[in-house]
Amino acid sequence: MTIALPVITHHKKLLIINAVFSCIALSGCNSSSTNTDDGPDSGQIVDIYNSIFSDRSADCANYTNEYNADPLDLKNDIAFNADVTISATDTECTITSNSIPNHDFNDETAAFAGGAEGATISATDLVHTVTRTPRFADSPTFLTQQIKNAIFLNGVRLDILSAGCYRPDSADANADGDVGIGCNSNDAWLLDPLSTDSKFGADRHNAHTQPGGLYHYHGGPNAMYDDNPGPDGSPVIGFAADGYPVYGSYFLDSSTGQVRKAQSGYTLKSGTRGVRSNTNPGGDYTGKYNDDWEFTDAGDLDVCNGMTVNGQYGYYVTDTYPWVIKCLQGTPHESFVQSGGTGPTGPGGPPAQ
Repeated sequence: MTIALPVITHHKKLLIINAVFSCIALSGCNSSSTNTDDGPDSGQIVDIYNSIFSDRSADCANYTNEYNADPLDLKNDIAFNADVTISATDTECTITSNSIPNHDFNDETAAFAGGAEGATISATDLVHTVTRTPRFADSPTFLTQQIKNAIFLNGVRLDILSAGCYRPDSADANADGDVGIGCNSNDAWLLDPLSTDSKFGADRHNAHTQPGGLYHYHGGPNAMYDDNPGPDGSPVIGFAADGYPVYGSYFLDSSTGQVRKAQSGYTLKSGTRGVRSNTNPGGDYTGKYNDDWEFTDAGDLDVCNGMTVNGQYGYYVTDTYPWVIKCLQGTPHESFVQSGGTGPTGPGGPPAQ
């Protein structure tokens, strides 16, 4: 099913009309009305279960509404409820959610960490704010584990970097000398989750859970867009920490007039990493580690995995590293900075090479 997320006003008459059109776009969605005046729109709750998004508006305020879904933990046959509220002021938007996705999860490809009380996923309250008027900073902020990357319109967070790396002296290291936790973005040979054999236990949506049960993506959320984009390309599926939109994979190439997938500017290094040692995993460059890749400007996208199309800058999901976002061109909002992490004005240099 396809959903064009509505532009919601604060006038009840227009709200009801928009809600009706939303259900038409959802081909018979199950929406329930509320009579409270507490929400951003004081009206309808839109069901987005398994919805393919279609709106390309870069203004987060155009998604103001309340949304829900009833996804299933497939392995455990447990039903969950997803709740997302998007509100807006003249300058920014706030996305509040319980971090449950709008699609089924934990399929046969997944190996989730156990959450609270043995569950593989737990509802976790998230509140993230993005500016409506993002601007390029003087220099990009490269990702760290302390700055969360983006929040998708289904209320689930993007968190690209792993905390695993090559650390052969650790008691927790595997036969390859890798550990799954305890590393930071300044450590050499940080593991790329989606390039490892296990994908860090991710399901088919490139997401998994933290030990506490928080569900989050390490790559593109496949359920929110598909390979049948509209004439202008893939929809907006979320907003990065700096306020710029995140699109699916497709864009309209003005040079050819064709819609095609955006290509990453990162290239797998050729040759070998060198001789294995306590500081070098050795072997061929395979993409397993972030340091296996280098930016060569060989594709469509810049060093942060974004580009400007028809006057609008945004980040794009790619089929290869860095998958969605490598760095932030604007200033990340403080709501994306983890407690004790580097703030928006602090350094965020590239990972060690």
